[in-house]
Amino acid sequence: MQKSMKLLLRISSILVLVLSSCSTNNVVKDYNKMPLDKTSMEVPYFSNPATDYVYKANITVYGNELTGIFIAKKINETTHRVVFTTEFGNKLMDFEISENDFKVNFILEELDRKMLINTLVTDFRLLLRSHYTISEQFENAENKVYSALDKNKMNYLFFSKPTNQLSKIVYASKRKEIINLFYSSENNIFAERIIIQHQNIKLKIELNYFNQ
Repeated sequence: MQKSMKLLLRISSILVLVLSSCSTNNVVKDYNKMPLDKTSMEVPYFSNPATDYVYKANITVYGNELTGIFIAKKINETTHRVVFTTEFGNKLMDFEISENDFKVNFILEELDRKMLINTLVTDFRLLLRSHYTISEQFENAENKVYSALDKNKMNYLFFSKPTNQLSKIVYASKRKEIINLFYSSENNIFAERIIIQHQNIKLKIELNYFNQ
C-alpha cells in the first residue's frame, strides 16, 4: 500500500506539471470521404446496467507504473459509476460520470488535484460514452471511420471492415490528436482489453478483463 501511495503521488504531480505539445491532426488524411450510411451510433461495451465491468488496470505515466482494479457500472440511462481501487481493495477514487457532468463521491486526499481529476474524467467519459451523433464518414481499404462532434473536439470511431467491430476511437482537436482508445473484442458486446493512450502527455491506461 505504501509503495502504491508513493507512485500515486508521483503520477499526480507529473500530470499537474505537464504542458501539452502541438502536433498536426492527420486522423483521416489518407481516407476518402463518403456519404453517410448512418447518422447515429451506439457503442455497446459498457451499456448493460446489469453488468459490473471489472478490469485489472495498469497506469503508466513517464515511467511510473501503478496497478489496481477498475470497476464501471451503468447506474441509469445517462450515468456510469467508476471506482478505482488498489489490488488489495483500498478505494482510491469513486466517480459518477455522464456526458455533461461528473460527481466525485470519493478521492484520496493526496490525489485530489484538479488537473488529475479532469484528465481522468475525460478518459472515463470517452471510454464509457455509448451514443454518438455522426456528422461525417470516411473509408479506406481496411476501415470505416465515423466522426462525431464532442463539444469543441471530435471523436473518430474506427470500424474494421473484415469484422465490422469498433477497434479504435480517436479524440482530437482541429490541430492534433489528444487521446487514442484501442479495443480488443471478440463479440462486439464486451471488450476484453482496452488501451487509453494520450498523445500530448506520456500517460497510458491499460485495462484487461478481470475474470473473477
